[in-house]
Amino acid sequence: MDAKVRLYVDQPLGVGQAVPLGPEQANYLFAVMRLPVGALVLLFNGQAGEWLARVEDAGKRRGLLLCIEQTRPQVAPPDLWLLFSPVKKERTNFIVEKAVELGVARVMPVTTRFTNSERWRQDKQLAHAVEAAEQCGATHVPLVDDIQPLERLLAAWPAGRALFWADETLARADAAELAVCETIGPAAILIGPEGGFSEEEKTRLRASPFIRPLRLGPRILRAETAAVAAMVLWQSRYGDWR
Repeated sequence: MDAKVRLYVDQPLGVGQAVPLGPEQANYLFAVMRLPVGALVLLFNGQAGEWLARVEDAGKRRGLLLCIEQTRPQVAPPDLWLLFSPVKKERTNFIVEKAVELGVARVMPVTTRFTNSERWRQDKQLAHAVEAAEQCGATHVPLVDDIQPLERLLAAWPAGRALFWADETLARADAAELAVCETIGPAAILIGPEGGFSEEEKTRLRASPFIRPLRLGPRILRAETAAVAAMVLWQSRYGDWR
């Protein structure tokens, strides 16, 4: 029997480890997915890889799984952060989901002068990240930060981490004009709001020594498209797609 469900659990995993389920997860496995006793489930907790487990008890509001064997080791994503200004709800959800699928270590929402939507529920977006990790086969769930002003984040930027700024003003620039980072190390990607950055923000970014301008082709992209394009480019050149 193959495992048809993959589930994130906030509990230890290991050979013979019993994993009790609360009402929400029990309802999902046994009422929604209709798994019987004896069914197999894949589990991960973001620390111990992926494990095959068997359903030992299937109740309406509780359940018990038993770990059998590890199926995949723990694999951490590249040390890449994604900074972006939240947009409309569904598009923000899309950005978080794709960040997990494309393999970032940390999701960091920021406010800027032209941020159109400051609605950010850290708990809701963490739930989206967990669901995306369950679906894409990741063994890691990225950190999901609370929202903070971009200015504050830049003022305390950690030494040694390059920040790739998706600068829409470079859409018609020659590739030779762009700053290039040849070294592989800690990095982050910055995606601006739908209205772009203010002139003061652009001036601050261009003056920062850790900034690496990034050109995303000859057309102006929407925020969610730019986020995906930038993550793909970075992963292809510096990350685990190489």
